[in-house]
Amino acid sequence: MAETTILSGNLRTNTGKGFARASRRAGRIPAIIYGDKKETISIDIEEREYRKLMSQSGIFSRLLDLSIDGKSNIVLTRDIQFHPVSEYPLHVDFLRIGKGSTITVSVPVSFINEDLSPGLKTGGVLNTVRFELDLECPADKIPEKIEINLEGLVVGDSIKISTVNLPDGVNPTITDRDFTIATIAAPTKMAEVSTEATEETDDGTSETPDTSEEEKDSNTEN
Repeated sequence: MAETTILSGNLRTNTGKGFARASRRAGRIPAIIYGDKKETISIDIEEREYRKLMSQSGIFSRLLDLSIDGKSNIVLTRDIQFHPVSEYPLHVDFLRIGKGSTITVSVPVSFINEDLSPGLKTGGVLNTVRFELDLECPADKIPEKIEINLEGLVVGDSIKISTVNLPDGVNPTITDRDFTIATIAAPTKMAEVSTEATEETDDGTSETPDTSEEEKDSNTEN
């Protein structure tokens, strides 16, 4: 399960663009905490500390214990607004998580035992369709990642959600189809050779050799 990361913040009594700019100049990021049928509060957090978390995978599925004036708030990052040029984080929305809550999160996919896949060992390529899975799970049981075992897979095999062992209480949000997560594709060179052979066959069978003009003239004279 994903670990809870401790983070501290300050309550903002003043809001508005001017105060938000002042917070950013002071090295802090304006933010809000909302949800769990409680009042939305405006806060700010240390920019450097939060950027370290952003550089790690799974920022949107990582539970944070956000301390505001000594009071603990268990939250999830729900939205980050970035500057269009500098990509500096301008504002963060945190969702307050109550006890017993079930939430939807995006969890990264991780592949294991690549060296035990005959398809990959013979030059096949792992074609990843989904790098993250949208899952519904208990707030206190958010998986840090979903591991997918590649052992025994050959070229042409596909990995679908129905073949993945999800933790108890965790379910995909997509329930109307058995969607594909990844496939073991043929080696690139083999695919190119196959394509070229198909093209040559198509060229050879799609055109019927025409009698040359000289042969036509010769036949006419005879």
